[in-house]
Amino acid sequence: MAASVFSRITLASVVVAVLAGCGDDSGASASAQESKRDQAPRRVQTARVEERQLGSSVLVNGTLDAYDRATAGTKVAGRLQSLAVDLGSRVRAGQLVARIDPTDYSIRLTQAEAGLAQARVRLGLPPQGGSDSVDPTDTPPVREARALLEEARASRERYSALLKDGVISKADFDQVLSQSRVAESRYQESLEEIRNRQAVATQRRAEVALARQQLADTAIYAAFDGVVQQRIASLGEYLAAGAPVVEIVKINPLRFRAEVPEREAMSIRIGQSVQLTVDGAPAPVTGRVTRLSPTITERTRVLQMEADIPNNGALRAGSFARATIVTDTTATSLAIPSEALVTFAGIEKVVVVEKGKTKEKPVTTGRRAGAYIEVLNGVAAGDEVVLNPGNMRPGQAVVTR
Repeated sequence: MAASVFSRITLASVVVAVLAGCGDDSGASASAQESKRDQAPRRVQTARVEERQLGSSVLVNGTLDAYDRATAGTKVAGRLQSLAVDLGSRVRAGQLVARIDPTDYSIRLTQAEAGLAQARVRLGLPPQGGSDSVDPTDTPPVREARALLEEARASRERYSALLKDGVISKADFDQVLSQSRVAESRYQESLEEIRNRQAVATQRRAEVALARQQLADTAIYAAFDGVVQQRIASLGEYLAAGAPVVEIVKINPLRFRAEVPEREAMSIRIGQSVQLTVDGAPAPVTGRVTRLSPTITERTRVLQMEADIPNNGALRAGSFARATIVTDTTATSLAIPSEALVTFAGIEKVVVVEKGKTKEKPVTTGRRAGAYIEVLNGVAAGDEVVLNPGNMRPGQAVVTR
């Protein structure tokens, strides 16, 4: 009985050992096949590093800034009644962005218009009208004073003749002469009074214009097309004259501001092409040098320059940017196809083929020109670079095609 049990255990052990052996052979076979595939040369497409006419350039770092910025504020004091925009709102030139409560200014306008109507009536004009100009000699007060003056002058002439004939005494004539002088004085006073009333009417009309302008200034408008960068005031807040409400920036185009070292400043000209690279942007952007400082900064020995960069919304003001300023379009430089460049974590590199195996080389690139990229250092003319290297490992055997 014991011998039978022992035989069964032995047989089972043999079966397990055979199965285990078969399993080990299968795993080893799969591993060998995988290793063989890894060691097999990979077929790749390559290109040569070559001299191409890409032009000479200057590399600078700088900052993108808003093309224009303005703080929309109040011209009159009052309580903020409405605010039509907020952070990030796009606005058009002349668009209403906020309004101060206009009630007080509407009342002041009514008061000023009443004062103007009163001044016009005193001039003998209708309460409403476009012109406050009158002929002073044709106003009722002046006409009355002139009639009295003419009567006094006629009396003086009559009494003068009577005095010569000895009909009246000198005292009677002096009394008439005095009355004539008083009438003349009153006539001049009436003219001055009319001129004064004209001045008052002019002042009242100016007050009406000022009140109307203040009423209009309760509305706050955007000065140009842009985006609200900051909301400063809140609804219901009482604002003094000149208080800021929102800050608006113009972001298309953007201003690229940079400093060019003095040794390279002489090659920079207005109108030169600028290729801009911004981290996170989908592709480089091309602009033009538009403004140059007339002087070199003495302390830092650099030239201040600006370029206008078109912005379709992908770029943000305040971003750091690297720029390539093309100073000579006829110069040649080393270039590689854009498919050969690999960028990872901000590091640029290419995969070259040396003696049938791959090797990674870090490079520094310059300007982009169509399907080619300028290489400033890292490779030499004639080097063979892999196109679309993907996940190739250094030292991997390859076969070019």
